Amino acid sequence: MKEVCTRRNSLKTTAIAGTVAGLAGMANAAPGKKVKVALVGCGGRGKGDLGNFLKACKTLGLESEVVALADAFEEAVLGHGKHFKVPADRCFAGYDAYHQVAASDAEFVLLVTPPLFRPLHLEAMLKAGKHVFIEKPIAVDAPGCRKVLELGEYAKGKGLGISAGMQRRHSAKYLKNQALVEAGAVGEILGGIVSWNGTVPWIKERRPGDSDADYLARNWLNWIETGGDHIVEQHVHNLDVANWFIGHTPKSAVGFGGRARRESGNSFDFFSVDLDYGNNVHIHSQCRQVSGCFNRVGEELRGSKGYVLGGGKLSGDDSISVPEPQVDSDNDGEQEMIDMIRGVRSGKPLNEAQIVAEATGTAIMGRIACYTGQKILWSDLFLNPKSEWYAFTHGIAAEDFEKGAVKLPPENVVPVPGDGKPIRRR
Repeated sequence: MKEVCTRRNSLKTTAIAGTVAGLAGMANAAPGKKVKVALVGCGGRGKGDLGNFLKACKTLGLESEVVALADAFEEAVLGHGKHFKVPADRCFAGYDAYHQVAASDAEFVLLVTPPLFRPLHLEAMLKAGKHVFIEKPIAVDAPGCRKVLELGEYAKGKGLGISAGMQRRHSAKYLKNQALVEAGAVGEILGGIVSWNGTVPWIKERRPGDSDADYLARNWLNWIETGGDHIVEQHVHNLDVANWFIGHTPKSAVGFGGRARRESGNSFDFFSVDLDYGNNVHIHSQCRQVSGCFNRVGEELRGSKGYVLGGGKLSGDDSISVPEPQVDSDNDGEQEMIDMIRGVRSGKPLNEAQIVAEATGTAIMGRIACYTGQKILWSDLFLNPKSEWYAFTHGIAAEDFEKGAVKLPPENVVPVPGDGKPIRRR
């Protein structure tokens, strides 16, 4: 097998890091300079995001180079290295491999690890002077969301960009409809429904020899501790559209959910949440991951003059018009990368930390409401340190994986609502 840089052969890693450390932090490279990019998180989404980044460079007429790859698992990083033609000595494996990416000469870093790791990795990359693309969601708990908000302010002060995986905000159709809503084409928003009803994307069984940490990391999507549950990991897209079109976050959430089919991890199968945005505006948040059912993904907001279906049909005041959004690609995933690169190269880096932290926080508020059966306030997560939910985590930190201190939670033991206490499981 090709040699890959891990802690066990860190002498080579240290030499590489020492050579390139002085190049890190080049926040405002010349417009014609080669774009150097690195990826942390070599799964399917990481491959797609890096592919979109390289396409974006090509669309912008910029030469690009993948200078480093990192993943917890050697086979994953070597597979991506082969796909993207990255030499093995620039492929780093291990839970601490992101440090080598931070020490590389990458100008841009894409963070596509499981959500639990994202606040930690974001801080490391910003402190190393990198512009960062961070996938959604950006955390699995309120402390992680607040950390990303803090890092967003840090990035602004350093002239660094943070772009998030909220591709609907870079879609011509969504951009136009949001502008029309803001201009009053459907009147005042009165309420609506946002949904992501689909199937379980995947389940990874425990491999012989897997440590608790490795099993959690491989099967992260199905564990609350690493993925945040699907209302956070997937439905966050639709919740962001609601926040965006309405213009602010909800004040509170009540709801219910449960688990009937899934046989892995500890996530729910479905959630149904009433999000109260104030002024009698309520949004029904609905998401489900159960195979063999009717699927629906999208957003429908109703106003006093009409309605809008996310990036689809808008019915309302035809006398109101807005300019057509200017985009370079019909691929929203590529367009978000184009916007990120263009922002940096023009000296006006994007900073999407707040919007993605608020969308993630909206999902977490709904999740806690369903786990407990209680009414959860936005202030419980973001404004009131005395709330039991302000500092609440699920007991496993990203740093624990580097320390080898991860203990697997009981499998197929899920939250049970009903007594108003911190989350119970059965």
